[in-house]
Amino acid sequence: MKATAELQVVPIGNSVSVRKEITRVTELLKKYDFIVETHASGTNIEGNLNDILAAVEQIHATLHNEGTVRLVSYLKLETRTDKTPTLAGKQL
Repeated sequence: MKATAELQVVPIGNSVSVRKEITRVTELLKKYDFIVETHASGTNIEGNLNDILAAVEQIHATLHNEGTVRLVSYLKLETRTDKTPTLAGKQL
């Protein structure tokens, strides 16, 4: 099933800057067959629903393995039955 999503990953407790962790998140997302658009507060994703969920799990596992003690992620998902959801269809 195709889906669009907005993902915000928030590393907590490491340091003031989270640039390293967020750069790692975008690197991990590039390994999937996604359309990805980063913005100031998160990342928009278009792809297969199961892949999006797997990517979030991989992000958490990888960042924890690399030393991030605490992560909070906010994930908004959209699926549709009347047509395939796309990021291009969300443009105003």
